[in-house]
Amino acid sequence: SMQRAGHLVAYRKGTQGKKLFLIGHLDTVFEPDMPPNPFTKLNDSTATGQGINDMKGGDVMIIAALKALHQQNLLDKTTITVYMTGDEENAGYPRDISRGDFMARAKEHDIALAFETASGMGTIATARRGASGWQLEVEGKQAHSSGVFGSAGYGSIYEAARIINSFRERLSKEQYLTFNPGLIIGGSEVAYHQEAQQGTVSGKTNIISPRTVANGDLRFISEQQKENARTVMREIVSQSLPGTKAAISFVDGIPSMPPTEGNTKLAAQLSEVSQALGFGKVNPGNPGSRGAGDISYVAQYLDCLDGLGASGRGAHAPGETINLYEYPKLTQRAAVFIYRLTR
Repeated sequence: SMQRAGHLVAYRKGTQGKKLFLIGHLDTVFEPDMPPNPFTKLNDSTATGQGINDMKGGDVMIIAALKALHQQNLLDKTTITVYMTGDEENAGYPRDISRGDFMARAKEHDIALAFETASGMGTIATARRGASGWQLEVEGKQAHSSGVFGSAGYGSIYEAARIINSFRERLSKEQYLTFNPGLIIGGSEVAYHQEAQQGTVSGKTNIISPRTVANGDLRFISEQQKENARTVMREIVSQSLPGTKAAISFVDGIPSMPPTEGNTKLAAQLSEVSQALGFGKVNPGNPGSRGAGDISYVAQYLDCLDGLGASGRGAHAPGETINLYEYPKLTQRAAVFIYRLTR
């Protein structure tokens, strides 16, 4: 019913230590116009491949870490669920259905660990921003351009420009909050296809544009920050220039994973493991540098860490790479971390 790929779930139940919920995803970004990029080893420390760090490398790391522990009989009596979604990059709607089982299973655990791309050996994600969407629709009076600023009003393009620039002026300095107008079309004849995020437009330089449509994203560190930003955006939209009217709508996407005391303590435990292995300290990363992810759906219920997976470059792009030098170390670190948490 979601028109998405299925999920892979594996679990074991016991009575020892913390109950762990390990998160991966099986899909990757592969646009129709992207060239094939099969796994290719470039040199001793680098390989390339479609989705190799986001997040096939993380999926394999989960399996490798658990396999190593199983071979030493160290998974006995533990409670661990591995949940690899099939639609992380473009989850099905409504989200309470496409992520319903995911959230229900997570609530039976104490800690969620997500194996999305690592930012090197020394950084871990204790917080991730959420993502939502917005669409702005502006109407103006169609008239000859000689009447602009006067009786004909300002037209939809000027009003859309005012609104978007006011968003920037009012909100751009707030920490961890970003909003990006990814598409804008305006003119005499506008046809916008929301699902495809494509549009066609026609107009003339001597005609005041009657319609403009813009859409974009809104990224935030907490639900309160999201709602505060939306309030400001609605206020700006309501202050229309003469001869225009505008409306803005919002669509919820992925919730945020806010920084918590529990997440910070988990990061400190991971750092202890890393130092014990001789890999150095691990510090919480900048939440503003990471997008939204599946772990955010369960962040309000569990202590969480993300960015435990493979390191590399170029996610979502041709030529995506994995760091083969760091990968074995990150896998060893994950295995020991899981071991310590489940004692």
